[in-house]
Amino acid sequence: MVSSFFIRTFATMNVTQSAIPQLEGRNKSAIQALQQQRLLLQLEYQAEKEAYRQQTEAIGIGRKVKRGDAWWPLRVGKSYYNSLNQLAVEVFRTTDTDIEHSFEFGRPVVFFSLDDATEPNETRKSKEPSIHYFKFTGVVSYVDGDRMVITVPDNAPLIDVQGAENAGVQLSFDETSYRLMMEALDRVIKGKGRLGYLRDLFYSHQEPDTFVFPPMHFPYLNPTQEEAVNMVLRAKDVAIVHGPPGTGKTTTLVEAIRETLMRENQVLVCAQSNMAVDWISEKLVDRGINVLRIGNPTRVNDKMLSFTYERRFEGHPDYPQLWALRKAIRDLRSHRKRGDEKYHQRLESLKSRATELEIRINNELFGEARVIASTLVGSANRLLDGQKFGTLFIDEAAQALEAACWIPLRRVSRVVLAGDHCQLPPTVKSIAALKAGLGTTLMERLVETHPEAVTLLKIQYRMHDDIMRFSSNYFYNGQVESAPEVRFRGILDLDTPMEWIDTAEFAENTDTPENTDTPENTESPDTPESPAPPPLSFKEEFVGESYGRINKNEAQLTLHVLQHYFERISKQRLLDERIDVGIISPYRAQVQYLRRLLMKREFFKPFRRQISVNTVDGFQGQERDIIVISLVRSNDEGQIGFLRDLRRMNVAITRARMKVIILGDRQTLTRHPFYRQLWKYINHLHQYSYEETITDSAADSPNDNDDGPAV
Repeated sequence: MVSSFFIRTFATMNVTQSAIPQLEGRNKSAIQALQQQRLLLQLEYQAEKEAYRQQTEAIGIGRKVKRGDAWWPLRVGKSYYNSLNQLAVEVFRTTDTDIEHSFEFGRPVVFFSLDDATEPNETRKSKEPSIHYFKFTGVVSYVDGDRMVITVPDNAPLIDVQGAENAGVQLSFDETSYRLMMEALDRVIKGKGRLGYLRDLFYSHQEPDTFVFPPMHFPYLNPTQEEAVNMVLRAKDVAIVHGPPGTGKTTTLVEAIRETLMRENQVLVCAQSNMAVDWISEKLVDRGINVLRIGNPTRVNDKMLSFTYERRFEGHPDYPQLWALRKAIRDLRSHRKRGDEKYHQRLESLKSRATELEIRINNELFGEARVIASTLVGSANRLLDGQKFGTLFIDEAAQALEAACWIPLRRVSRVVLAGDHCQLPPTVKSIAALKAGLGTTLMERLVETHPEAVTLLKIQYRMHDDIMRFSSNYFYNGQVESAPEVRFRGILDLDTPMEWIDTAEFAENTDTPENTDTPENTESPDTPESPAPPPLSFKEEFVGESYGRINKNEAQLTLHVLQHYFERISKQRLLDERIDVGIISPYRAQVQYLRRLLMKREFFKPFRRQISVNTVDGFQGQERDIIVISLVRSNDEGQIGFLRDLRRMNVAITRARMKVIILGDRQTLTRHPFYRQLWKYINHLHQYSYEETITDSAADSPNDNDDGPAV
């Protein structure tokens, strides 16, 4: 039922009251539910657009650079026409190369230049540079390290950009994704035929249709993976592969796609992010499947580029002829002579030949490919106009808004969703839209309404059993088990796989961790008369909506704990076995502070390539031998903010193969039942390990009458 809060929120958006009543009631039809989705999406669009406007007006270039939303200063390289006949320009980041940026394929950007202000003007109290934005919008083609290629309109003044002394580039507000999602919802609301059938099925409890045939056996899959592949093959309408961390979801999905291609000529594979599309595409290529990737991959290397549409297009035998025709068209337009009566005739002839050749190349490329891969939004690419597929596979479906899933659904007869709705949810910035249900994904909806179409993968191959057991019990009803080969994997003997370091205990201690650079540690008393240093403060600090919160002393302690653990392992073993570490924090401010500290610490210099620091979202789909989690929150009120989103903690914990170290204020965090249970679980592990050590020591004693070691 739509709350009064929801109605009041839409009233502020000038949404007509006639649209609201139809959303009320528990028994909403599919069309009414989709209309609600569209209104919520409009709310999210307005909220993000307004936030971007305020940010652009209020935030300086320096803060945008630190946020990863801008590159400045910029070195502008050469410009050229790419294989799609788009004008492209190279740009290079020259400073702040250690900052994680948000540029990726398909995102809109704008160029700017800074004019140094020597005198404050009438409206400014301080001497600040003025920003000049160039009046055109570009689109990121791909990013490779500190190099980025941007496509721009043909009439873009690139000479001015290349000649600017203080040029930069920043992200622009992306309206394209919202427009495509709204168009998709409109199309589904009006949909008939197969699209209308899937719409009504997804919003009802009607059992989906299936084929009937004996199950197939796959000796290289475990029983639950085998069951999932068979369910995919039997599904006429929809199938869901629920893959908890480390259970081989990608392996299962690749096998399901491979078996589907035994029955269908071509399938469409999508995911929410470019990274996820690249990952599944690479696995398919490894199995010898011909993949055509629409949209440049984010991880640009020769292997990935070889199956992109652009690279395949450029490698076609007819491409040199097409390039020559396009060049002739550009030359003809730029050297047009007045009074040339044959100009239009020659131009149309060249354009007709170029179009015919381009169609022929496209038909051959799409005819040869067995898998067409793209993001959900990318499936609206003009290259796919008129294309129909039997099956759509959506990977990481639990991270995608429902509206985004409907974009490719119009091209298919059935859909297979794979993901884990107990891990990262989709990003929704509007609190009102989130509370009203915009964050509910299509996968979550189908898991609830059609449990008969769901297969849970139950055997994990990533982490120590003690790490997995808590996640399994809390999120998956204890159904996930560890494979024998990873059940007891570890780094050190008699080591506990999970550890919680309570920062509240350190706050009562007057001794600071070594090698800190906090103000409290800058001086030490030299005389007996010197007062004792004050207790450390591990209280959080709020640094802004975008950066969140920071806990500097906790960051110092995090590296101190990691250094101590490294010393226990030994430096040589760390390097020889390439033991890798992930440091995770839910807040960007804490992540960036940890990165700066890591660069300063001489101890970690040999291991910098083995240590990565990022947010929870940045570690999605990854794994490390050791995971260290800095939870940041520490206050007297017990406020934990978005740490209440337990799915993020599930992701953070389950990134580890052998060791998890959590740092956080127990008094603040354990007021929430989840963290209270986690604390008790870890304490139980330590107690169990301690008792087991004593028992083993007693058993190994040569004196049968010995009572064992003194405790």
